[in-house]
Amino acid sequence: MGTTPTPPRTAQRSHEPPAPDRPTPAPTPAPPPAARRASRSRFSPRTRKTVLLLHVISSMTWLGLDIGLLMLSVTGFVTDDPVTRRAAYLSMNMIGDTLLVPASLLALATGILLGIGTAWGLVRYRWVLIKLVVTIVTATLTIFALRSGLHEAAAGVMADPPSAGEAGVGLLAAPLVSLTCYIAMTALSVFKPWGRTRWGRSPASSA
Repeated sequence: MGTTPTPPRTAQRSHEPPAPDRPTPAPTPAPPPAARRASRSRFSPRTRKTVLLLHVISSMTWLGLDIGLLMLSVTGFVTDDPVTRRAAYLSMNMIGDTLLVPASLLALATGILLGIGTAWGLVRYRWVLIKLVVTIVTATLTIFALRSGLHEAAAGVMADPPSAGEAGVGLLAAPLVSLTCYIAMTALSVFKPWGRTRWGRSPASSA
């Protein structure tokens, strides 16, 4: 009598269920550019937000003062009432001495701090560099040129007989130029055009 052959072990293993495939881990998405810039910031989140808040407040104050000066200069230039002209130019002189200079300097200082303390830098991006140059020029003209015109106009309307002289034309143009520059700086902050400068390119990309 013959014996029944024993099936090979490989055949027994062939009936075993296949081992489940291990799931492939999903790739970790790269953080957005804003998150990467925030991670490279030299400021803590609270400090950065505080400086940014001061920059926004001082910038909006500067913009509001420019609009007010423009309206007062138009009023003083077109009116035939000496009392109205005197009030307009004296108000412009007071605003320029007590409010405009601190607001412009604070906006410039906080803007520089944001450039130094964050990944935007001061010269890494074209829009930041242009905005910095325009801010410095506008603040310098405000402090040294506009204020002298305001003092001249205020002295003119206080004289006997009152006369603003040629300062009235200058006071009409100065706030308009300053307001145009500020609108341009605001547009640069919103649209951020033109990319990096040669100082902001990495060695690999510049090679």
